[in-house]
Amino acid sequence: MNRLAILALTVSPLAASAADLSTLNDKEMMELRPTSQAMAEARRIYNPEAPIPAMCYTKIEGKHNPCYVCHQSNEDRTRTNFMQDGDLQSEYAFSEDGMTNHHVNLFIDRSAEVAAISDEEILDWIEQDNYSDLTGRLDAAGFEGWIPDLTGFEHMSEAFDEDGLAKDGSWWVAFNYKPQPSTFWPTNGSTDDVLIRLPVRFYTTAEGIESRDVYFANLALVEMAFQDLDRVSLPPVDETVIGVDIDGDGTLGLATEMDRRETYLGAASDEPVIRMSYPERTDFLHSVRYVGINADGSIKTARRMKELRYMVKSRQLSIAQLASRYGNEIQEKLDENLPRYIDLRDRGMDNGMGWTLLAWIEDSDGTLRRQTNEETFFCRGCHTSAGANIDQSWAFPRKMTGAAGWGYIDLKSQTDVPNLGEEMGEIALYLQRAGGGDEFRSNTEMRDRWFKADGTVDTDAMAGKSVYELITPSRDRALQLNKAYRVLVSEQSFLFGRDATTTPPVNVHATIDEATAPTLPPEFRYTHDIRLNWGQ
Repeated sequence: MNRLAILALTVSPLAASAADLSTLNDKEMMELRPTSQAMAEARRIYNPEAPIPAMCYTKIEGKHNPCYVCHQSNEDRTRTNFMQDGDLQSEYAFSEDGMTNHHVNLFIDRSAEVAAISDEEILDWIEQDNYSDLTGRLDAAGFEGWIPDLTGFEHMSEAFDEDGLAKDGSWWVAFNYKPQPSTFWPTNGSTDDVLIRLPVRFYTTAEGIESRDVYFANLALVEMAFQDLDRVSLPPVDETVIGVDIDGDGTLGLATEMDRRETYLGAASDEPVIRMSYPERTDFLHSVRYVGINADGSIKTARRMKELRYMVKSRQLSIAQLASRYGNEIQEKLDENLPRYIDLRDRGMDNGMGWTLLAWIEDSDGTLRRQTNEETFFCRGCHTSAGANIDQSWAFPRKMTGAAGWGYIDLKSQTDVPNLGEEMGEIALYLQRAGGGDEFRSNTEMRDRWFKADGTVDTDAMAGKSVYELITPSRDRALQLNKAYRVLVSEQSFLFGRDATTTPPVNVHATIDEATAPTLPPEFRYTHDIRLNWGQ
């Protein structure tokens, strides 16, 4: 079935009842393009390969490779990711269902709908708060899963102190990290922030008293475990509270540096520090937001959330257990079996690798609603079956090293440092390898800014620029991206793609023909470490 041909006939989604949907065949369903909620109510699955994101259908033309960012083969057998999917840099190794690009929203021209939204309307929309009422609504509904417990998150950086610790006593900590190319670059449609929280015993002294000093020392140990560092700076902590000389100077006093240890501290002193592995019950909270715009046209994190994503490490798996599970995952893909998920109802979705995923997304009126199973299944692609992540995470391994990395995300404080093992700055390197400022090479603003007329990257123009200067859009582009996503929200058509596009990108496959689709020769395939060399 040619979904692109069907979608070309579609003007806008048509509301349909669950009873109606249950009787439709695939062609009829696509002609209606029902909402995510209607599909869930009818117990229908649109995309059995939901974990394959839109960017995996980019036209590589035998030379463009944005795929290296997510897909890697690694010889490190103590690393907590054994996916070994570097072959996906060079071929579209999908199941039969995956050969069809289900992200058909990419192929719809929304110019008229976008033009109908005024600048004033979208500016007002993106600065409205749609977070602060979520906890109360979930409580009132008797929701039995995890309920957001961070007060004031609608105020972004104001919810945290200078070291990133939440002011409300929830023990969430914001950290300053470099956004992953290129999906989370603001120039491509979203701003975001990520918070970490360790279990209670990690911010408790041996005597049972909650302690900021113990907490930041333990957070530093997690950081060293992921960065393979023997020493790191951290916000000042009082060693007399911890009861351990963590900086090795022979006295108990105020420490601003810390040496690596085999075990954690305080009430968690019996917990071993495991390389590239978070302690069991570690939480992450990730808000994906619109691109905020200041009065002077500069870019910021918007108040309104597109999505709120939560992950908890529900089970600590050993290296052997992880290797076995990844082995099963690899075999399933070799056999071209469709991916499966374990539905935990209100608790979320088990990703099969020790983590539970739970998420909310905007309803048509902008309130945050629980994602449907298929919408959450989409998240499994990056947090299960991608070879480049580390213990299912992306942001924390990219945290600025040491004390400078504790605090709300600040792109202006960052420079374009290289990935570990590379010499060129990561952003410049991505532009060079991908051939553009996004996977589809459709971001003309990035091309005009950072590419020469001959198509090569203008590294001289990029030199000395902050990450903010390199990856944030102009005011006009930010407005357009926000409007394009607002149209998707009004349609509730997330199952058909979440990319904020106004006109269809050119460099994307609607279907994949294994016999004719160009592959990448060896000289355009790369090894890659998502971690960064911050110069320490």
